[in-house]
Amino acid sequence: MKEIIETQLAPAPIGPYSQAVRYNGMLYTSGQIALDPQTGVLNNASVAEETKQVMENLKAVLEAAGLTFEQVIKTSIFITNMDDFGLINSIYSGYFNEASAPARETVQVARLPKDVRVEISMIAGA
Repeated sequence: MKEIIETQLAPAPIGPYSQAVRYNGMLYTSGQIALDPQTGVLNNASVAEETKQVMENLKAVLEAAGLTFEQVIKTSIFITNMDDFGLINSIYSGYFNEASAPARETVQVARLPKDVRVEISMIAGA
């Protein structure tokens, strides 16, 4: 049975999608960008601030589903400039225990919604 996960502690969707869906014991998050959930304004003064906001948004979605980063199995990271990979990776890695780090891919793309530089989605065991 499909369960929609919603929280006001993460940005409301800007399109026809859910923040996350739980299905057959798995949680699938939608991609999060650096929207501040309280103001709806982008927190994009720097790539570092964007990445931190994205991870905090994902943390809120995971928590709404009763999960933590330790249950994350896979992440997909989309960035607009591979030169930012090291900085994004250093912030991202701070949210995971090295022993429980998920599988991941990082892909450079031409453009992301609202012209952000980082978007991340996750799959977690629910």
